[in-house]
Amino acid sequence: MKYEQLAKDILEKVGGTDNINSVFHCITRLRFKLKDESIAKTEELEKMDGVISVLRSGGQYQVVIGNHVPDVYAAVLSVGGISAEGAEGSANDGGGNLFNKFIDMISGVFTPVLGVLAATGMIKGFASMFLAFGWVTATSGTYQILYAIGDALFYFFPIFLGYTAIKKFGGNIFVGMAIGGALVYPAISGLTAGKPLYTLFAGTLFESPIHVTFLGIPVILMSYASSVIPIILATFFASKVEKGLKNIIPDVVKTFLVPFFTLLIVVPLTFIVIGPIAVWAGDLLGQGTLWVYNLSPVIAGLFLGGFWQVFVIFGLHWGLIPVALNNIATLHADPILAMTFGASFAQIGAVLAVILKTKNQKIKTLGFPAFISGIFGVTEPAIYGVTLPLKKPFIMSCIAGAVGGGIIGFAGSQGYILGGLGVFGIPNFIEPGSPIGTQFWMVMLAMVVSFVLGLILTFIFGFKDPVETAASVTPVVTQSETLIEQEVLVSPLAGELIPLVNVKDEAFSSGALGKGLGIVPTEGKLYSPANGTVTMVFPTGHAVGITTDSGAEILMHIGMDTVQLEGKYFTVHVKQGDKITAGQLLTEFDIEGIRSEGYDITTPIIVTNTNQYLDVMVVDEEEVKPGDRVITLVI
Repeated sequence: MKYEQLAKDILEKVGGTDNINSVFHCITRLRFKLKDESIAKTEELEKMDGVISVLRSGGQYQVVIGNHVPDVYAAVLSVGGISAEGAEGSANDGGGNLFNKFIDMISGVFTPVLGVLAATGMIKGFASMFLAFGWVTATSGTYQILYAIGDALFYFFPIFLGYTAIKKFGGNIFVGMAIGGALVYPAISGLTAGKPLYTLFAGTLFESPIHVTFLGIPVILMSYASSVIPIILATFFASKVEKGLKNIIPDVVKTFLVPFFTLLIVVPLTFIVIGPIAVWAGDLLGQGTLWVYNLSPVIAGLFLGGFWQVFVIFGLHWGLIPVALNNIATLHADPILAMTFGASFAQIGAVLAVILKTKNQKIKTLGFPAFISGIFGVTEPAIYGVTLPLKKPFIMSCIAGAVGGGIIGFAGSQGYILGGLGVFGIPNFIEPGSPIGTQFWMVMLAMVVSFVLGLILTFIFGFKDPVETAASVTPVVTQSETLIEQEVLVSPLAGELIPLVNVKDEAFSSGALGKGLGIVPTEGKLYSPANGTVTMVFPTGHAVGITTDSGAEILMHIGMDTVQLEGKYFTVHVKQGDKITAGQLLTEFDIEGIRSEGYDITTPIIVTNTNQYLDVMVVDEEEVKPGDRVITLVI
């Protein structure tokens, strides 16, 4: 077996088969879920021949192999005595410990809806801002329609989370939506009118008037509009009930009897038990976070503002998203995420200092788009492309973010919606129906201070400016320049061309898999960039590899981590071994469908045998269409 020794070495370095919960693979990497990542010998793995790098993300221990990962995967299963079913059976379990499972669950539930949540939050925030400035009145149709657009998603949040949560838990998405719909059904809230039948838990914190019963059992009616915890717990329980019912109900009637009994069991139980307990837990969580916050708002602000970007790097920020949403739903305001607002401005302040100070043209080229995206709250290009590799600028931005967080904590400022990021997040701090006050202006002060301090600290303390060498720069050419060419590759997609270093996956952006570029597609069709042969089509359809007639090995990977969609939204039109021509349709994919699942659609186009060429030169264009020259391979 060609990769037998490599497989043995990998298994030994990850702690042996006894340390593996599951293993599966995508187009370039083995994805392990380890019981204990601390015993894995990461540094030794990264030095091994046949291993490009090792990444840790989302509870997965990812060993980047390259195009031949299917063969290595097969060898790992064979050498380790692992069945394919056992290997992939828990591929989506979120990791080997409770914390990783929690983070994986939270990100899976909230990621698909965060974009539209931010969009509607911005609309609601702008409506409140227009009202505060006196541009509209509370009774005007303009204000009421804008507010309805902005508030509808949050009001009916249980329905949206019913979809995303039960999908994450592996249940019927329409059952999840039906449960969410029942929780916010208008007629239910009307049942609280009038004199209660009696009162439960009288004289305690949980005193509850009873207006209705279900089969004689008292129902504690709660307001579930905008709630978060009840629907997550209800859909988790529903997924378990559904799984049990599928095991006992005959196949011929499963289609309607499984959801029938699931809803009959789960919805009443949610109203009677799960919902009230979840609401009380949410109230306690909200009060608990406020208690911790009130111990010292300044220290809380310094901590969250300073470490927010670190949390983002490790994915820990997901743990605070439901806390903030719960606070807004129960307390109508959240001070927790508010204290992190200055962090993105501290980051772009540091980036601007790097742009002004560096003599490295590559860093300047990366810095400008990173700075612009950071203005709007998207700081990953700044973090991964500029400040973190240079170390000191990242530290200075954390210090500046801490100061901004401290100012917000000192002022007691709060966010009233979970809206936009960066400058679009400013309306988040305007209390609906109230005039703009000191707390809002203190947030603006924190934003300015964070930016200026990040700029000044980075400029004063500096950084080690990388020496620019010919090998460190990816050459850029214009369409009109003449080259000594071996082969020209045309664009396989229509969309926005981005530098490979801006692709949000280290295995691609680092160049470890080869040089190339990224395209953010605007049309869901992947064409061949040259004449050649299809050498690999991944079973899920998200990646295609070809070898051109001149010997260039090209990998086209549609989206980030889209292997986890298991072929959903992809239609492949070729198979391995097919002869193809430039411009021939290879794959069709549903861009909006993929994005709705929370996946980045950016598509890297990689020349995997880069080391066989003198240079891989990329055109300097912003928009490309199929057939445009994008890469020139030079001998």
